[in-house]
Amino acid sequence: MRVAVLAETAAGETRVAAIPETVKKLAGLGASVAVERGAGRQAGISDEDYAAAGASVGSRAETLDGAGLVLGVIGPEADSLGGVAPGATLVAMLDPFARRETVQGYAGAGLEALAMEWMPRITRAQSMDVLSSQSNLAGYKAVIDAAAAYGRAFPMMMTAAGTVSAARAFIMGVGVAGLQAIATARRLGAQVSATDVRSATKEQIQSLGAKAIFVEGVAGIEGEGQGGYAGETSEEYKKAQAELVSSHLAKQDIVITTALIPGKPAPRLISDAQVATMRPGSVIVDLAAGAGGNVEGCVPGETVERHGVKVIGATNLARSLPADSSALYARNLFNFLSAFWDKEQGRPVLPDEDEIVKGIRLTHGGRIVSERLA
Repeated sequence: MRVAVLAETAAGETRVAAIPETVKKLAGLGASVAVERGAGRQAGISDEDYAAAGASVGSRAETLDGAGLVLGVIGPEADSLGGVAPGATLVAMLDPFARRETVQGYAGAGLEALAMEWMPRITRAQSMDVLSSQSNLAGYKAVIDAAAAYGRAFPMMMTAAGTVSAARAFIMGVGVAGLQAIATARRLGAQVSATDVRSATKEQIQSLGAKAIFVEGVAGIEGEGQGGYAGETSEEYKKAQAELVSSHLAKQDIVITTALIPGKPAPRLISDAQVATMRPGSVIVDLAAGAGGNVEGCVPGETVERHGVKVIGATNLARSLPADSSALYARNLFNFLSAFWDKEQGRPVLPDEDEIVKGIRLTHGGRIVSERLA
């Protein structure tokens, strides 16, 4: 099977779907790999690096010619995939809810489209989970960006001229990104606290040496969502949480918000009135900016100042670390492909009833088959 690795065309995208390491591994499975010229440039990978790993390097048309499997980071439009083999498989992050017309285009073109961001969060798929690998880097970078924007030091420093107090960092939402943000802020010397609607995260927060800020004794909590994601919460819980957070926020220097609910706008965690209670010079990094934001007044892709507080509307921070994010993403893709690779047929075989396949398959046989998009 010919595997095509595309150069990304989405605005601001710096990542690539394969690295020399995974090119060699795909070749080891029996695949021939073609890489579009310049695909790895922004990730620090030259065309010569791909060629040395055994890939052919050429134009987009040459790369796609006869390909049965197309790898990308952000799914391209169907009309840009001319020349692929009939029934070719596209593996990328496809943003299915926001790009329904594009998904329909894949079906119309007879492509089998697999959305890697819909990988089920099950033990068997952990090594294939692109959202986790990219969120891990985003959580780290959020703290680094906050430190750069903050006008004071993070750690406590005792000097002959006096003591510098440690920064206080508050992480709201303790998924993969939140946990990495806690760990990074701790490494930088901040006093860290964190909160989440999922009670199971309390122990995780404490295991990283941070203080857990949780609402206690309130009935109706529905925060334990499916697949490890947060779900909706009761009105009573929302009210109690808002009161708890308000009193805590006023004492914080750095706040990182990470709360997302798949398929829905990001929940509002911080109001403009709450921002106003923070001391001037404080920094908020909203990792949910691209989904509407956790912070009132957040502007995606921009840093705005509200009441003397810098609010950073972070969008896809993994892109700002292209070498590492590409390496992790490429390994996620290889782990998925190798798990389903049939050496006799020389291609991945995807059983219809497999939990992973059912989770990520959007189109097949000329139609949309995903239950989530039905």
